[in-house]
Formats: sequence, C-alpha cells, structure tokens
Amino acid sequence: MKIPLLASLFLFFWVFCRQMKRHTRSIQEEQQSFWQKERASNSVRKKPLDNLDYITIPLENLPVNNHTDDDSVADCVSTITTLSECKIVNLTGITNTDLKLTYGTANITILTEYDQNFILLVTTLQKWAARLHALGDVSGAVSILEYAVNIGSDVSKTYSLLASIYDEKNELSKITLLKERAATLTSSSGKFIVRKLEEAYPLTEKFE
Repeated sequence: MKIPLLASLFLFFWVFCRQMKRHTRSIQEEQQSFWQKERASNSVRKKPLDNLDYITIPLENLPVNNHTDDDSVADCVSTITTLSECKIVNLTGITNTDLKLTYGTANITILTEYDQNFILLVTTLQKWAARLHALGDVSGAVSILEYAVNIGSDVSKTYSLLASIYDEKNELSKITLLKERAATLTSSSGKFIVRKLEEAYPLTEKFE
C-alpha cells in the first residue's frame, strides 16, 4: 500500500513542478515581451493626433437648465460645461506603451490629459444623472445616462441605474441592448457590468 501512495505523491510532485516551470517561463516571456515593446516605444517620434476619436459634449441635448438651484446639479453642470471646451478621448484599455508606439513618446502627457478628461466626464455624468433621478427628473437622468453609455462609459452605476429605469418603464428590450453595449467595453469593468446586468435581469431577451 505504501508503494502506490509514494508513487502517487511522486507523480503529483512531478506534475506540479512541470506546471510551475511552465508558468514561470510564461511570466518571463511576457515580461521580456513587455520590456521589448517599452524600449521600442520610447524611440517612436511624435505623430499627429488628428485621427483620434475626439468626444464632443452636446450641451444642447443635455438637461443643463434642469434643477440648477441644487448645489450638486450646479457643480456637475459647471464641470460638464468646462469639459465641453476641452479635448476628450476615451483611451480606456490602451496601455501607455501602446500609446507611445502609436503616437510617439512626446505625446504621452497630452494623451494622458485627454484620457483624464474622459474619466472626469463619465464620473460627473453619473453623479449628475443620479442626482436628477433622486430629484424626480427621470427623463433628464435618462438623457445623461444614455449619452454616457454611447461614449463608452465604464462606470457600473451608470448601467445599473439606466437598467433600473428601463425596467420600471417596462422597456426590457433596451436592457438587452445595454448588456450588448457593456459587452463591447475594453476595460476590466465590462465583464463585471455584464454579469451584474444578467444577474439582475436574466430574462430580458425573452421579451424581445
């Protein structure tokens, strides 16, 4: 009885060691590939940024005049108005190394600024929509939330709030479309958002 047990333990240990070696080798190869790309990116010359997908804020289509007597709403409107004059690009899911390879090292600072403007935009839109919803302005909240989704926001609360409004209005087909839109997100939040929507509204497809 002892020999088979020892043989099993030896086999387990051998398999474990092989898997660890493969895992270590894989990590080393990934690190080597990363540093090769990083070194290459640092030598790329500055390139034009004309082909970036710049985001515009359609103030005329957003409820900028609703509930402006509320301090929270007024702050959001002020931020959105300021951002409307800035350059905004959604660079979620794109590494700095890839940005440098595509647009040149000298552009990384300005590209980071554009991306930070996007982050500020989508977080402010969520805050604004949530406040309007709390004040009973559902249509205003929906217009903001739908705009946020259309520009690729990956703020999970934006999707959950919009889905809950669709659910209350019995617009279940729109929840299905919302799931599909979330599935296209390139950030790590995408899968989380889809999972949460499917957990909350698992049968929406049947209402198509």
